[in-house]
Amino acid sequence: MDLITSAQRDELFNSFERDAFHLELRDDYGSPVEDTPYARWQRGEPDDFAWLGPWRKLMRRATGEGKTVRRVRVVTEPHSQYVTWEHSNTVENLAVGEDIRWLPRHQIPEGITFPVEGNDWWLYDDKLLAVGHFDSEGRVLGSELITDPVIVAECVHVRDLLWGLAISHGEYKP
Repeated sequence: MDLITSAQRDELFNSFERDAFHLELRDDYGSPVEDTPYARWQRGEPDDFAWLGPWRKLMRRATGEGKTVRRVRVVTEPHSQYVTWEHSNTVENLAVGEDIRWLPRHQIPEGITFPVEGNDWWLYDDKLLAVGHFDSEGRVLGSELITDPVIVAECVHVRDLLWGLAISHGEYKP
């Protein structure tokens, strides 16, 4: 399996036409970009969010062009410390035009099957998937690009179902 880097995946935001959707299924992620700010938060120190600068710039451009960027974060309650931190930072994503919703894991309908082996994924314009692969510590190994229409259709179905069930960030009270 060929994997692209996170930077190469982010380049896909320069070519999608209307909608990018991210399904997040993990309660903890390991990211070198987040390590220092996460540790600061754990110590109760303030964050200037400079580490989010490149992402915010990318999202401002995409959403400023009228494109949508959405996420559903499926989370276990009570939250892991990481999800608590992530929830506290979500206002930064919303400020640049992302639409983020939360879905407590126990509210997922019985019998739902997650495509692509239950990995996280970005879906671009209902035709291209970037499926995240992680190591045992939650560090991103890279993303696998998939265009198979059957797999894409499964992801579109799951996206539509979960989007309708998920709770907007402003209304979600952990």
